[in-house]
Amino acid sequence: MTRLRNGNEPAAKDRDTGTMRPLTHAVVLGGGLAGTLAAAALADHVDKVTIVERYHLPMGPGPRRGVPQARHAHLMWSGGVRAIESLLPGITRRWITAGARKVGVPNELVSLSAQGWMRRGPQMQFLIICSRDLLDWVVRDQVLANNRITLAPPGRAVALLGSASRVTGVRVRNEQNDQETQLHADFVVDATGRTSQASQWLVSLGLTTPAEKTVDSGLTYATRLFHVPKGTPTDFPLINVQADHRAARPGQTATLIPIENHRWLVTLSGTRGGEPSTDAPRFVDFARSVRHPIVGDLIASAHPDGPVYGSHSTANRRWYFERLHQWPDGFIVIGDAVATYNPIYGHGMSVAAHGAVALHRGLARHAMRPGTARRIQRAIASTTEGAWTTATSQDMLYPLAVGAQPTVTARLLQRYVDRLVKTASDRPAAAEALYSAFTLSKPMAHLVSPKAILATCLGPVRPTLSNPPLSGEYYSSRDLHP
Repeated sequence: MTRLRNGNEPAAKDRDTGTMRPLTHAVVLGGGLAGTLAAAALADHVDKVTIVERYHLPMGPGPRRGVPQARHAHLMWSGGVRAIESLLPGITRRWITAGARKVGVPNELVSLSAQGWMRRGPQMQFLIICSRDLLDWVVRDQVLANNRITLAPPGRAVALLGSASRVTGVRVRNEQNDQETQLHADFVVDATGRTSQASQWLVSLGLTTPAEKTVDSGLTYATRLFHVPKGTPTDFPLINVQADHRAARPGQTATLIPIENHRWLVTLSGTRGGEPSTDAPRFVDFARSVRHPIVGDLIASAHPDGPVYGSHSTANRRWYFERLHQWPDGFIVIGDAVATYNPIYGHGMSVAAHGAVALHRGLARHAMRPGTARRIQRAIASTTEGAWTTATSQDMLYPLAVGAQPTVTARLLQRYVDRLVKTASDRPAAAEALYSAFTLSKPMAHLVSPKAILATCLGPVRPTLSNPPLSGEYYSSRDLHP
């Protein structure tokens, strides 16, 4: 849709005064999770939202081009779920109806942390587990049902329209006929992910390049689907064998996630020097070689459902748009276009959800007055802090990591967090702080609340578990032994 400014522009009736006014229009660049959530947030504040996506979007829960690590493990933590529910009421029910599962934390989580096996106490938080294809499709289906939101023909944004003080639209190149058109808008959102050209676009408008920071542990992923063996309980827990960052060797992990259609999604990972292979015969061997062989033992007799898929795009990278001295009205950047994280922590989707909520709140409070976009961009930056700190503070500890090195303060804080994690199995205050922060339900500052500090200082009551907290029937059904 192209808005006209010659007195014949489309008009709408003001909901408060009943008078006619120019039709307001927002354009979202990117049809992924961040983009669709941004569209949902905008739809409450403008008359029309146009989503510009480079690739055709599947009609159902199928693969979509341009999704990073689409075939690998993805987790939607409870903090992200609540954020999306505030924008799309009923989304949790829709996910579960479509085949996703709501998993309690820590009661349905079998996790080996760097400090040992975590005990499975009463539920404090939760997460949604399913394939990325299903998760995205359910959100996309609900968003596109809004009659204020339309999906443009496949196209790629090539430049912003406007000036250093205000963005007025975007120039889009049609992916089918290579022709360019101009989409004029009151508000433009860049949700194009890791391949975003926002920095270059801003420079072309006369602004400066934002500061950038990268921390890269060299993590490599290998993922394969397996059919769930017969006799496996339907409430089989999520299993996660983490690396020990204190060991002077590459970090290696194994994660097993029960997903829809009676399948296990198994993702293996290794930092630089300890990468898993995409060679199928070596997949189980690697899963058995990590700190505990439980995932490898479980999948050894399971039938694969497809090949092994690999990925190397796992660096933590952040652009500090909020620090620019000047920012144009009518433009924001959101999701992976602002910051990307090592996906092993599962925070990217939840951060995108919080960013969309920040967009919604910013427009609700300030409308589209001058300075609103800058306020929203700063709010979006705040939503990235917890996930960014979690990922980078861990990744920089591994041998051969590239990027910033841990400071003395960071090392002291890590020692505190290590003790808090060890204490969480015994003391509810420590557990509540850990799970609330890691699921992005509360800020990371909650880790150093008075109750959490006291519990951490007191330390654990019982010795660390030597075996995974997986009940005997699970082992007997696999002919395994704890």
